[in-house]
Amino acid sequence: MQAKKVIDHIQSWLLNYVDQAGAKGFVVGVSGGIDSAVVSSLCSRTGKDVILMEMPIHQAHDQVSRGKKHIEWLEKKHDNVSSIDMDLTPSYDKFVRALEKNQDINSHTDLKFHTLSNVRSRMRMVSLYAVAQLNSLLVCGTGNKVEDFGVGFFTKYGDGGVDLSPIADLMKSEVYELGKALGVNKDILTARPTDGLWDDGRTDEDQIGATYDELEWAMKVQQKHGDNPPENVFENSRQENIWKIYLERHKANTHKMKPIPVCEIPKELMK
Repeated sequence: MQAKKVIDHIQSWLLNYVDQAGAKGFVVGVSGGIDSAVVSSLCSRTGKDVILMEMPIHQAHDQVSRGKKHIEWLEKKHDNVSSIDMDLTPSYDKFVRALEKNQDINSHTDLKFHTLSNVRSRMRMVSLYAVAQLNSLLVCGTGNKVEDFGVGFFTKYGDGGVDLSPIADLMKSEVYELGKALGVNKDILTARPTDGLWDDGRTDEDQIGATYDELEWAMKVQQKHGDNPPENVFENSRQENIWKIYLERHKANTHKMKPIPVCEIPKELMK
């Protein structure tokens, strides 16, 4: 990949899109991970107004510190960049207490944890859009190709609720290449990917059961062979297992990747 040319292409695409939308710039949620670091860096290069938001909810210290360090770096480097530190922990805790009063969620441990992790993501989406609307900005997504179109590893109307997606056509490994070319901090480049939505600090690999490199391999298999590849594609039992993990998640999350279904009424019924 020609990283510098890809950076220039995305920067030009961002500028064209924001101008056509009649907006002043972008708002980006910064998590301390590689995807948001790359997207925030790309937006900052446009010269348009950029607001970077940290929205911790019981966040691990290392995630918060990586995010703050990255934001400070961009603010020093670009005059068009500002930031907001919005601690959503009190609001989240209040919501959980209200939910527990009306729903028996403690008896369904796994479902509870998944539900509340999605609540965190959706609270952040609401915060991003509030700031975006107040400042005539666009909410810039941070999802990559594997997450958005491979395994659907995002929250519907959470981190999936955005106005535009500048890196959604890039594999995770390619996002890392851009990060290096952009000068993203080494701490972010070497950190294990995590969505930061779990109190126990579990990583993306812990949740999915596969690394992003493995998921990229499975996605390429699907692109070449469809959902039923020949057996000789798999060199070992690990690859067979990775394929099963990928395909199961892809099928389960396809609804996230498609437009909202509309019930079309037959014309004869409207007469």
